[in-house]
Amino acid sequence: MSMGHPRPPRRLAPADLKGAALDYLDRFAATRARLRQVMLRKIRNSVHAHGDDPAPLVAALDQTVEWLEAQGFLSDRAYAEAKARALTARGTSRVHVIARLASKGVATETAQAAVDRLSMEYEEPELEAARRYARRRRLGPYRGADETRAECREKDLAAMARAGFAGRVARQVIDAEQEA
Repeated sequence: MSMGHPRPPRRLAPADLKGAALDYLDRFAATRARLRQVMLRKIRNSVHAHGDDPAPLVAALDQTVEWLEAQGFLSDRAYAEAKARALTARGTSRVHVIARLASKGVATETAQAAVDRLSMEYEEPELEAARRYARRRRLGPYRGADETRAECREKDLAAMARAGFAGRVARQVIDAEQEA
């Protein structure tokens, strides 16, 4: 590849935004906030390279985002539910799931509702997440020999607390019988 100037970004017209947004959503699950952030960066790069006025592009972006939501291509609720399910399956506590969703631009109520809906899948989502976390980190009943288990109890409980699990849930998991 020849050294030289990097290729300038494609010149964006308002009509290009739907296609560019759909291309992004094909590759990545995104919240409304994240899609806006990515698209604004594309607009900024295009405007900077080609000297265009950003106003019509920014106005078209708002319409594009609304259209994508109306068509069902973009849904913070669906994103939050899928992410909450995946994180809980990995052993992420409720508190950390909600914080993670907030960092992705999901409204608090939407994040809490998504976590609450997990109770339809698991009888006790938080306990299930705590078990999965302990299993993944080899804490409590998932440690090898029994003698190290008692010595490591406080350390294991502290690890569970740092992961955002309440004391009651952490003790229930760490003090549980060895699973087969």
